[in-house]
Amino acid sequence: MEYAQKLKDLLLLCARQDASDLHIAVGRHPTLRIDGALVPLTSEPILVPRDAEGLVFALLTEEQQKRFVEERELDLSYTFEDKARFRVNVYYQRGFMAAALRLIPAHIRTIEELRLPPVLHDLTKLSQGFVLVVGPAGHGKSTTLAALVDEINHTRTEHIVTIEDPIEYAFVQDKSIVSQREVESDTCTFIKGLKSVLRQDPDVLMIGEMRDPESISTALTASETGHLVFSTLHTNSASQTIDRIIDSFPSGQQGQVSSQLAATLVAIVSERLVPRIDGGRIPACEILFANPAVRNLIRERKTYQIDLIIETNVQEGMITLNRSLADLVVRREISMEAAQLYSTNPSELRIILER
Repeated sequence: MEYAQKLKDLLLLCARQDASDLHIAVGRHPTLRIDGALVPLTSEPILVPRDAEGLVFALLTEEQQKRFVEERELDLSYTFEDKARFRVNVYYQRGFMAAALRLIPAHIRTIEELRLPPVLHDLTKLSQGFVLVVGPAGHGKSTTLAALVDEINHTRTEHIVTIEDPIEYAFVQDKSIVSQREVESDTCTFIKGLKSVLRQDPDVLMIGEMRDPESISTALTASETGHLVFSTLHTNSASQTIDRIIDSFPSGQQGQVSSQLAATLVAIVSERLVPRIDGGRIPACEILFANPAVRNLIRERKTYQIDLIIETNVQEGMITLNRSLADLVVRREISMEAAQLYSTNPSELRIILER
């Protein structure tokens, strides 16, 4: 089997089927993820170890192959004939090679094209502060972040610096200078890139993902010192995000971190991509804006009261996830069953819809 050609065929199929992901694993057909559901390519043979290894190695340079075999997993970006880009993770499972490839659309979609709440445009007009886009893996965090940053790129004259592992969306510079730094190729480590970023005269920072206390601390310091900072976290809600940030530090530092977060946080957008009745997926969002009441709750570690603040400040553009899901049900965009599946509090959702 010519593995480079087979890989090319699979990647073309992924792009043509508008799939979000391609999975390569021994004992299974190559599998696409379409509208959130896994779809095996039954026209392709079930992969044996030799085939999986051939397809994985077709993705990697010689140097990457050596590192992968040594480290047993590797993140990278892969550009396919200038037609499509993929975020790739290669890994071992049960001793066999496997890969997960996420298709990155060439076109960075706008807030309107993504059908996100229009209030998110306000976040692109800020001069400083800390903005977080959160949610489970595969629910559009990177895409939303790219839409926000690209709007700044097209409307303001700023120096935007991104630190990503790997680079996902490739920005075309417009009014802004956009410096995209990829771990391994442009900076040795994520932390090293973060430490040097403030010496690069940035106005806007995009940190692909906050992974540890050191990256969180750097992001907080940057937003304290007059920069606009965007980042992501794998959390389910605004209140959980605040707790996760503070709890990632030792108890002796948590008071200081709470104060820093209270002073710098501007907004948390929590996102779910929910299957539409007519096909495709649509975002449901919880949106928290850090008003004085929210800042006070963060300082006092009373995050359990934040949901109530969101519920009672609709006029400020805030919305709970359940309210967002209920609106989509009422507009017949999504089914009641889908809304309940993606809700963090289905019983409350039912009460909202019965009113």
